[in-house]
Amino acid sequence: MKAYVLINVKMGRVREVVKNLKRSEKVVEASMTFGPYDAVALVQFDNLDELGNLLANVIQPIPGVLETLTCLAADH
Repeated sequence: MKAYVLINVKMGRVREVVKNLKRSEKVVEASMTFGPYDAVALVQFDNLDELGNLLANVIQPIPGVLETLTCLAADH
């Protein structure tokens, strides 16, 4: 399973947050973005519990992360 995590970041911390995101083996890709969110991460996981743990214990605690919005990907 995969999801896109849209992230709002404290001003001046985007590059640092993206660098930290890329350190996780569950993060397939992470990029700085322009628009309502500052960064986006594509994450891969086996089940929703694993996704919850990834968000709560890896992504949200990164210094500078203010808010996340998770969008589950639907493959046909």
